[in-house]
Amino acid sequence: MPTSLKGGGKKLHDMEQDKLFASRFPLPASAVLILICLLFYLPGLFTIPPMDRDEARFAQASKQMTESRDFVRIRFQNTPRNKKPIGIYWLQSASAELAGTAALRKIWPYRIPSLLGAILSVLFTFALGRRLFGEKTGFLAALLCSSSILLVIEAHIATTDAVLLVTILASQSALSRFYLREDKSKPAGIGPFLTFWVAQAAGILVKGPVTPMIGVLTIGCLTAADRDTQWLKGLRPLAGLAILILLVSPWMIAIGIDTRGLFYKQAVVGDFLSKVASGQESHGFPPGFYLLLLPLTLWPASPLAGAAVFRAWKSRSEAAVRFCLAWVLPAWIVFELVPTKLPHYVLPLYPALCLLVAHTIISAEEGKRGELDSKLVKTGYVLCQLVIVVLGLGCLALPWILEHRFAPLAVIPAAAGIAGAVFSTRTFLTGRYLRATAVAVAATALVLVPALQWILPGINSIWLSRSVSAAAREIGGNQVKLCSVGYYEPSLVFLLGTGTLLTSAGDAARYLEKTPGALALVDRRQKDNFLKKAQAMGLHVRQVGALSGINYSKGRRMLLRLYEGVNSEQ
Repeated sequence: MPTSLKGGGKKLHDMEQDKLFASRFPLPASAVLILICLLFYLPGLFTIPPMDRDEARFAQASKQMTESRDFVRIRFQNTPRNKKPIGIYWLQSASAELAGTAALRKIWPYRIPSLLGAILSVLFTFALGRRLFGEKTGFLAALLCSSSILLVIEAHIATTDAVLLVTILASQSALSRFYLREDKSKPAGIGPFLTFWVAQAAGILVKGPVTPMIGVLTIGCLTAADRDTQWLKGLRPLAGLAILILLVSPWMIAIGIDTRGLFYKQAVVGDFLSKVASGQESHGFPPGFYLLLLPLTLWPASPLAGAAVFRAWKSRSEAAVRFCLAWVLPAWIVFELVPTKLPHYVLPLYPALCLLVAHTIISAEEGKRGELDSKLVKTGYVLCQLVIVVLGLGCLALPWILEHRFAPLAVIPAAAGIAGAVFSTRTFLTGRYLRATAVAVAATALVLVPALQWILPGINSIWLSRSVSAAAREIGGNQVKLCSVGYYEPSLVFLLGTGTLLTSAGDAARYLEKTPGALALVDRRQKDNFLKKAQAMGLHVRQVGALSGINYSKGRRMLLRLYEGVNSEQ
């Protein structure tokens, strides 16, 4: 049986700490966290163009759902997109509808669900941490979660992961109420029961099996460690599964009928099982990949993540600590063993890691320094400061490397990265761990805010679709008709419209011949082939524009030319 964290003396101490915390933050802590989230998540939300390829595909499919009023099937142009369930498309379509018709071709309405998902995830982290470890620890964990590099990125892109994180945190928060209640013979109440099963259903509708997997692994680990299943009775599995089926089945039945089962064949066999069996789409990496990326993706909590897990393992008899370990360890092993790996797959585990890191820092501030006084931890902390230094200097280097120009505004993140690393290290080495963490978070904000709002959007060479869209509209007006040869990025379709044709050289020539006022975008590798096809058809074309840049999806420079058809008499 797990032991309770909250004995009488500790409870009194926690109350005193919470009063001190409240006096330092006159606004409600949740309001402070929302403001911090907005500081990290709003910059770049409106200025960064649609990103290839996942974001543009999600946004385009949601836009087509809004245009067609078909809220069952998921399509990218004329191709069924049978990979992920419907949930994120519903949310993005609703957000676009609320933004108005004029905003349908802008990317920001489709990012709003991710923004809200990230903010709600931070608030859930705070609520969970406050219940497990006290208000001060909960606030610090939420602060670390809000500023983590991976969550900041996911809050800016119109994909599933920030929304998925909300469902996982809601589910895990409810699960913790069953596990940590002092008298397990009494019912936990209808609230946690409904929260758990509704969150499971929502998670399935957003990204299939991930939310249930995290819950099952956590439950399995806890029951195996405690050899006790008494606490699970409050979940009422039969009633809960009935609720889950009631919420999930209407769409699942509808999509099965509409696609004659093709959705399930492609989603389960073509997408999910292929990721489990082998590295899909060149994303196969050996075990250890996520551990290698953790210093960057979990920053600024990453310098103490190892020490926090080690300390947690030693104090795993504490119920709250054990719950966090059961959340992190089995799922981390699964993610490392699955051949297909993408950095955001482990995002569902980061709030639990932030809770353990915050618990370690607050305990050290209260005199229980333990592992944080070791030379190994201090060395690791110093080495991890390279993350913020590299990020800051990268803002200065990228414009120079890609476009051979100096960006004056990039001096701010470069200076902030260096200064933050120096001051955070100095403060940490003198034993002021909480202040060192605050310095790291502040430095992260000073690096990311200008980088996301101005520096990245200002590097024109990496936003080829934006450049093509602007040039095509200047020539053909707002209703431009365009076909593309050799450049097939989804962002081009999103920016120029569903009718944008991604095709071959011969079909592009025929398209120009049959479509008055149309334009053809041709990659330099396809130029000669396109001109030969046009000549063979007797079609006269002329170049009306040229654009160069970097296709970051393929990692190569491209030269794209715009052509239009002309009458032979001209």
